[in-house]
Amino acid sequence: MAETKKIATRESYGHALEELGAENPNIVVLDADLKESTRTSYFAKKFPERFFDCGIAEGNMMAVAAGLATCGKIPFASTFAMFASGRAYEQVRNSIGYPHLNVKIGATHAGITVGEDGASHQCLEDISLMRGIPGMVVLNPADDVEARACVRAAAAHEGPVYMRFGRYAVPVVFDEDLKFEIGKGRILRPGNDVTIVATGICVAGALDAAAALAGEGIDAEVIDICTIKPIDEDLLVASAAKTGKVVTCEEHWITGGLGSAVAEVLSEKCPTRMRRIGMKDRFGESGTAAELVAKYGLDGAGIAAVTREFVRA
Repeated sequence: MAETKKIATRESYGHALEELGAENPNIVVLDADLKESTRTSYFAKKFPERFFDCGIAEGNMMAVAAGLATCGKIPFASTFAMFASGRAYEQVRNSIGYPHLNVKIGATHAGITVGEDGASHQCLEDISLMRGIPGMVVLNPADDVEARACVRAAAAHEGPVYMRFGRYAVPVVFDEDLKFEIGKGRILRPGNDVTIVATGICVAGALDAAAALAGEGIDAEVIDICTIKPIDEDLLVASAAKTGKVVTCEEHWITGGLGSAVAEVLSEKCPTRMRRIGMKDRFGESGTAAELVAKYGLDGAGIAAVTREFVRA
């Protein structure tokens, strides 16, 4: 069997911007002295007059992006997730969220898969922070195809969007003809015994887990949720009503991220037994991305172990 193709979603972000730049002259890109890492360098080389390096001043970059949005431009403000959601939070909230400006935030190097950079750079709370800003759309793609599609959808959407990308090369899950719509999830594998709801890098792991569990007689339904906000309530409720058990998995703290979003929906519309897989009230640590994903149970084996115990309890 041929090895599954793997691509880091930060690469997908860079290439999508490069393509959009050729199609829409109103697309502008800002970066905070990290263009080689965020891959906005692809856009910068082709459209230098529409690229702005704001230096190591992330808050200022968000304010500049807000100003450009008021002039009819479609700015993509890019930096590491730790800086986009953490250091620049006040400007994102007050200068972009409050006036509901058409700014797109490309946050790369999210989660523990930043690896050796360690806890200071492993942003595990960004989804929670961005979900809390009224009117902010939050996207967390699973692979190269979905990442490129979500950048295009963000550009077409009127209003602020936060997009989460990674440095770690992840398996390509989707075909090139993927139809992407903000606010819609999708069933990747139907099942009847338990629902596994995954986002970002955990989608590939959830599919691996479901395949392993199938060999043990556990029929798991796998749902991909790229749009954390607004989340696909109808899809979640329908699946939970069918299986009666829901497991969520994410490369994020279980507080405030996908697990919380799913629990909020189900607690009101379809009370369901749940388990949440993710980082549990702790910071990350230095190590290779693969080591950390395995240690914290975010790979197929880890997701399968929790799901197996949950279904058989």
